[in-house]
Amino acid sequence: MSSTFSSSPGLVSASTFGTYELANASNSGPFSHSVFDITDLDDTELLNVSWNQDYSCFAAATSRGFRIYSCDPFKETLRRDMNVGEFGIVEMLFRCNILALVGGGANSQYSPNKVVIWDDHQSRCIGEFSFRSEIRAVKLRRDRIVVVLEHKIYVFNFMDLKLLHQIETLSNPRGLCCLSQHMNTSVLICPGRRRGEVRIEHFGLNMTKIIQAHDSHIAFITLTMDGMLLATASTKGTLIRIFNTMDGTCLQEVRRGTEKADIYGIAFSPNAQWLAVSSDKCTIHIFSLRVRVGGEDASGHFVSSQNQLLLHQASSNSLEPLIFPDAGANPSLSLSFMKGMLPKYFSSEWSFVRFHLPENTRPIVAFGSHNTVIIVGLNGSFYRCRFDPLNGGQMSQMEYFRFLRTDDRPG
Repeated sequence: MSSTFSSSPGLVSASTFGTYELANASNSGPFSHSVFDITDLDDTELLNVSWNQDYSCFAAATSRGFRIYSCDPFKETLRRDMNVGEFGIVEMLFRCNILALVGGGANSQYSPNKVVIWDDHQSRCIGEFSFRSEIRAVKLRRDRIVVVLEHKIYVFNFMDLKLLHQIETLSNPRGLCCLSQHMNTSVLICPGRRRGEVRIEHFGLNMTKIIQAHDSHIAFITLTMDGMLLATASTKGTLIRIFNTMDGTCLQEVRRGTEKADIYGIAFSPNAQWLAVSSDKCTIHIFSLRVRVGGEDASGHFVSSQNQLLLHQASSNSLEPLIFPDAGANPSLSLSFMKGMLPKYFSSEWSFVRFHLPENTRPIVAFGSHNTVIIVGLNGSFYRCRFDPLNGGQMSQMEYFRFLRTDDRPG
């Protein structure tokens, strides 16, 4: 599978791009900025929602174009209506003015086989990639552009759009792929070439790990920001597993439920103390984790998870020091005296916190500040909830908006 691409001259480093604060870009180019009244919104269809890299914003691809929303406080920061049809993929780069856009839908004039790198401040395309098959996902970091096809992944340098790596995968219709976002790590996660396999690429270390994460096909994967911890779910959707990406060791396994579910989202909290999971069962589950992204060393200095894992790997093959007792432990059945005699189900760790949503929400989930969880539904809903980190139980709803309706959206 080959690709062709071209770029405009003068492409600059992603670190120099501006940030989204308000919808103030010019109206030139194929997009136009306008404020809709309620009649404009009646036939607006939400096609896709996706987080930016630090979960501070999300992008909404609609039948009219795309919109960018800030999560805290919740507000619409950018809206673009298009006279060229709709996009199926809108991928942000943190809060800057660069987006990756892929056509989608019957009314789009853009091909689903082409990625457009769009500078919204300049209202122009600064690069594009064309492929022979449909693009399943695009992932960005400040120095890389990753394009995911069903059977192959392409990694490009952001500065000059040169192709750096090609990775073959098993059929990947969901476009599963994750990137670390810390500049001192360069980790990519994707499906392997066999069912249930996950491939871990440490580009900075020139190291590849293949782990057998599940027996069934992989349904969802996510990384901590530094790329040191990986969470996976299969198409069964009952178990979530957390792995050390340096050696592929499974550090913890938690159970969402017993019935099959389609996993829509998995997210680590910034300190990796909590893990959130959303699915088609419309219940948000929060699990307490026994691993750490960062901690204090013997002298009381903060040590990043990257240094902890690298130093520990150099000194020992045991991972026990990376697993900590937690203040809020996940509930499990008290049958430890029969461990090894009963099915694995009876020793499972269950969610510590839950929140129930209306049917057909189709939620994705992320963590906010101060023990809060942010939920965005493909039905156009936004929730902010708070959980008790000591006692668990049900989350309390703090905010709710229908972000496709102007009367529910804060001004």
